[in-house]
Amino acid sequence: MSLTEGSKPARIDGRRLRSERTKQLIIEAYLSLLRERPVVPMPTAAEIAERAGYSVRSVFERFPDLSKLRLAATDYALAQAAALAPPRHVEGDRSTRIRSQVETRAGTCERGVALWRVLLFSVAEDEQLRSRVELGRKRTIERLEVMYRPELSTLSEKERAYTLIALEAITDHESWARMREQHRLSFEAACAVWIDAIDRLLPPTPSA
Repeated sequence: MSLTEGSKPARIDGRRLRSERTKQLIIEAYLSLLRERPVVPMPTAAEIAERAGYSVRSVFERFPDLSKLRLAATDYALAQAAALAPPRHVEGDRSTRIRSQVETRAGTCERGVALWRVLLFSVAEDEQLRSRVELGRKRTIERLEVMYRPELSTLSEKERAYTLIALEAITDHESWARMREQHRLSFEAACAVWIDAIDRLLPPTPSA
């Protein structure tokens, strides 16, 4: 095998890595613009390209249309949320678990509320986005089940289901946004509201 032949895979891998890096920067530019512009109109391809430092052509070479970029950004955000917010203090006492869950969820909402609004705005016309919304809510409920297992174990199946529905609604993205934007609460004060609400909603913690 010649040197040229042997080096070709490395060049291909390098191009692929650069292309993936470009895609990531375009996605991050899109998300950055969404955070600055929490309501429609959506960022344009030109605005996304300028923020990412690429041409509009580069954007469309990687994403045939902006709906594909929106879907890729959603998958990126879901993966980022899972990586940045693993369950913590699962074996802690009641107050430790509530605070840990609230602070983790608050961080996720703080980073993701702009994208979440885009998803809800667009979900009726896109089945793939609808499945991502359902996945996000499913993961939230699964996290709640893990963090509050001792308290939930004392409830009947119906009571447990209703409590999880209420907990997921309380800690929804829009709940967080209302506290931060409409009521102008600080991050810490908004967390305190959630902590108090969850503590009141959960049944008593069973004795060890």
